[in-house]
Amino acid sequence: MNYVLFAALVLASSDPQIANVTPPQALEGIADQMQTGTLIVGRGDCLAVKFYSASSYTHVAAVVMHEGRALVYDATGGAGVRKQSLGEYLAAQNGHTLHIFQPRKPFTQKAGTRFERHLEAQLGRPYAIHHHLTGKRALGLHCSEYITDALIAAGQLQAREPPRVSPATLVEGILKAEIYEEAARLRVICDPPERPDSGSWCALLWFGTKQCTLGCYLKLRGWFCCK
Repeated sequence: MNYVLFAALVLASSDPQIANVTPPQALEGIADQMQTGTLIVGRGDCLAVKFYSASSYTHVAAVVMHEGRALVYDATGGAGVRKQSLGEYLAAQNGHTLHIFQPRKPFTQKAGTRFERHLEAQLGRPYAIHHHLTGKRALGLHCSEYITDALIAAGQLQAREPPRVSPATLVEGILKAEIYEEAARLRVICDPPERPDSGSWCALLWFGTKQCTLGCYLKLRGWFCCK
C-alpha cells in the first residue's frame, strides 16, 4: 500500500483543496483500507438526485470484502443494481468527488454476512428515484435506499422510510449515530488523452473537436441520465 498517498487523502478530508487523483492512484491509495461496510459517497452531476434531495451528494455505494477482493455495490440509472470491482468503480467516477466513510467498529462476521446477502439479493433490480418523494416501495431502487436497507439488514441502522433516505440524509444519520467516520476525500480525474503526434492543423482540429464533443456528451449524460 502507498501510505504516503493514503495519508494525503486522509488529510484532504479536512482541507478544502481535495486531493486530485487518477483512478489507479485512488485504487492504490484506498484499496488496503477497504472493509465490509465501507461507504463511498459521491458528489457528481446528477440533477435529479440534487433536485430530490436538495444536496450536493448524489450517490452512495457500499463495499464488501469477498475472498480478499473489494467489491462495490450500488444502484444507478441505466445499469440498475450492480456489483463491480473497486477498480472498475473508481474508473467510472471521472470528475466526481468521493467521500470515504468507514465503520467506527468493524462489522462482525454475522453482520457482514447479512450485509452482503442483502446486497447480493437485490442485484439486477432496476433503478428508480420518483418514489423518494412518496416513501412507498417500488419495483426499482435508488442508491441510498439500497444501501440503507443493507445497513438495516446488518443491524447497523434503523430507518422508518428507507425510500425517502437520500445520500445526504444517510450521511447525516450515520455520523449523528456515531457509527461511521469520514476517512478520506478525493476527486477522481482521468488522465487526458495524448495529443496526436502529427502537428497538422487538420489532425489537431479533429482531436480538439472529438474531445470537446465527448466532454459535452459526458456532462449532459451525467446531468440528465445520472450515469
